[in-house]
Amino acid sequence: MNRRRGLGKAVLAAAVSLATGFLVGCTPDGGPSVPRIDASDSSGITVWTTDTLPDRVAKTKVILKNFADAGGVQVDLVSIPAHRFSQTLTSSAASGDLPDIIGGITLGNVRTVAAANLIDTDANARVVSRLGEGTWSPRSLELTREGGRQLAVPGSSWQQVLYYRKDLFAKAGLRVPDTYGAIKAAAERLHGPQLAGFAAANKAGQLFTQQSFQHIAQGNGCEMTDARNRVSFDSPQCVGALRFYRDLLKNHSLPGLQDTGTVRTAYFAGKAAMAVWPTFMLDELAGLRSDARPNCPECSADPGFLARNTGVVTGILGAGDAHAHFGEVSSWTITKDSDTEHARQLVEYLMSDGYADWLAMAPEERLPVRAGKAVDSTEYADAWRSMPLASGGKESLEKIFQQDFLSGLLEGVKEIKQWGIVGARGDLTGAAVHELPIARAVNEVTVGQADPGAAVRKAAASLRGIQASMGH
Repeated sequence: MNRRRGLGKAVLAAAVSLATGFLVGCTPDGGPSVPRIDASDSSGITVWTTDTLPDRVAKTKVILKNFADAGGVQVDLVSIPAHRFSQTLTSSAASGDLPDIIGGITLGNVRTVAAANLIDTDANARVVSRLGEGTWSPRSLELTREGGRQLAVPGSSWQQVLYYRKDLFAKAGLRVPDTYGAIKAAAERLHGPQLAGFAAANKAGQLFTQQSFQHIAQGNGCEMTDARNRVSFDSPQCVGALRFYRDLLKNHSLPGLQDTGTVRTAYFAGKAAMAVWPTFMLDELAGLRSDARPNCPECSADPGFLARNTGVVTGILGAGDAHAHFGEVSSWTITKDSDTEHARQLVEYLMSDGYADWLAMAPEERLPVRAGKAVDSTEYADAWRSMPLASGGKESLEKIFQQDFLSGLLEGVKEIKQWGIVGARGDLTGAAVHELPIARAVNEVTVGQADPGAAVRKAAASLRGIQASMGH
């Protein structure tokens, strides 16, 4: 895959990665979000990011300069490769050299930094309070809190979604595939020699496989851990979800092992009626990338055909209590050793006056979790809709995709869940990424090497072993 993504851009690669993302928002009363500061108060503050791409670093520096010019202090931006973040954090904490702010931090890493007692939760809470708690998606706040403490300030989200062919569904009289029953009915009806009913990953050793299964499983009430942080993956709900996933891939999908590349390729070629992939695919779906473009039979004469005829499903409902799906929230967090007041002012700026500029760097992976500067306002969501998908491009999201498509994505953050985040410490979620026992279970079941019950018991035992090695 391309240099920008690698599926996903370090976001999908490991629990220690940071999904780079600085976001912005305004004060509830619409007043200036950066009060005038005497520059003599501070020599500046430091922000970490794992965004190392030169064009994004340059654009981030422009946003930070705008902050300084508006009355804020100077900001030193430090790019740290994602694979070195954990080591750098540990050494910096030991030497008393933490940054003032860590930007774009994932939900799993928020818990890692919090467990080391390195976060100023009061400063984060003050940002949310000053800008207006009601202006954030409630789910994004829920995912960034623990025991009433604001571990981070949520900035943006990317989501795993189910893409589906609206034209084929309409022709067959099928309903939107947002439940197990509707997905199964569509897969059975549309599957044939030239068209797979459903495409999703099942290759072992890939986090994408776990996330694809998690996208389907969470709506069935399947959880990795319970509220007391005990492994619960061997539950009947997880057995049922894995059986459902197996049946789809065995009876209504593509032959052989499937991964990030093959699933996308099949959907782009018009050989899959449904496919599980993240929102990262939006620019490619629109035909804006030379390395991955739709090549369905209709696409040669009409390059926008697939984008117009694709629908998205975020939350899915099985036998659970509510629709749910996998997604990530990228956040800012102020560290305990920060220049607290100036760090708070910068995060407020990044979540207000600089928000749209930050989202615009990669709108397919930075969906706003703060729709506007006041409750019920939508200026940030509206700005996102009008953003060009490709760098330097002219075609905006709303010119390429239909309004219901974009609205579905913006609403999707309300249904995001992640194993082990709410009600647990989240440390097992990160640690399990290295061994990926759930991805292994998915693979073994879908290739016929194990039945769902045995596979979830084996995965649960592996998770308990990982948890025991962590001293829990």
